[in-house]
Amino acid sequence: MKLVTFTHQNSTRMGAVVGNYVIDSDGSPDLPAQMLDFLAAGTTAMAAMQQWLISGQGRRIPLNEVIPASPVPRPGKYLAISLNYADHIAETGRERPEYPSFFTKQSTCVIGHGTAIQQPKVSDKLDYEGELAFVIGQRCRHVPVDKAREVIAGFTVANDVSVRDWQMHAPTMMVGKSFDTCGPLGPWLVTADEIPDPHNLTIKTWVDDELRQNANTGQMLFNCYEMVAYLSQAMTLEPGDVIATGTPAGVGVKMKPRGYLKPGQTVRVEIEGIGTLANPVIAER
Repeated sequence: MKLVTFTHQNSTRMGAVVGNYVIDSDGSPDLPAQMLDFLAAGTTAMAAMQQWLISGQGRRIPLNEVIPASPVPRPGKYLAISLNYADHIAETGRERPEYPSFFTKQSTCVIGHGTAIQQPKVSDKLDYEGELAFVIGQRCRHVPVDKAREVIAGFTVANDVSVRDWQMHAPTMMVGKSFDTCGPLGPWLVTADEIPDPHNLTIKTWVDDELRQNANTGQMLFNCYEMVAYLSQAMTLEPGDVIATGTPAGVGVKMKPRGYLKPGQTVRVEIEGIGTLANPVIAER
């Protein structure tokens, strides 16, 4: 299933995308209206949504009539890994990490497909990072690698937008990664059963019509399941937590001349089997 959070007629709720329509969850006594509540309900909610789609009772709303939001509008945790593709490590001149290296993006940075990324007033060094992200579906701790798939609800497309000069203000990188609008996610959450192998997906990033990144998720140093196992040794992972899996080579900061995002441009990240996340760039209002 493709699960989506959307706004229609001033109401924000979740549903499922089928073809060019959103099947509204509203009207089902068994489906929560919000994605976090849906994910917390686990397999019960997943089964209820499948039955709702089969029943044909849900209202069908054309996709072009809804405003998409991030599938998880306000994740409890948004964790992202750095230096997870060998070609990106090479372009940065850094050494390959011994352990997965994570940082936090604050949840207030999250936006959905189509929402504008704002170039901040305090910097013109705005950059893109196309990434695969996954969403946790079960509260869990100490998950072994061979069981990690069981706690992943699904996969989405992420753009780890970064304000490069502010990113370097501190070793944690957190502030430069967490400016408002610097966390596009979407356009929907594809459930894990639809992605048999998340480590063999083509990932591409365009700025306008220029292809900037072109890689395969199989090039990750630490795969999705290893990330779950590593993080869950330290902290409880909860439904709705978002984990971004790193970016391949081709980021704007390493281009000559620099390929920073500018107002008027559009950045698109496409991942095979999931979809395309597109966001225009504007100056901060």
